[in-house]
Amino acid sequence: MIDPELAVKLEEISAKADKAYRAAESVRKYLFWTGVVTIALIVLPAIGLIFVIPQFIASYTTNLTGAGL
Repeated sequence: MIDPELAVKLEEISAKADKAYRAAESVRKYLFWTGVVTIALIVLPAIGLIFVIPQFIASYTTNLTGAGL
């Protein structure tokens, strides 16, 4: 059968592997939420500006032509 020393070493390795897996999962979740926050704070406002800037320019140029400039 399995040598007792080998069984102990296997248990130690298994415990370390479980600990490494939990650490990797927490890092994965952290990176996921970092990406979500980045998209929410940078990408979505940038997309919104694509629609707002032309309207602003149109109203600004309308005000300039109305003022006789």
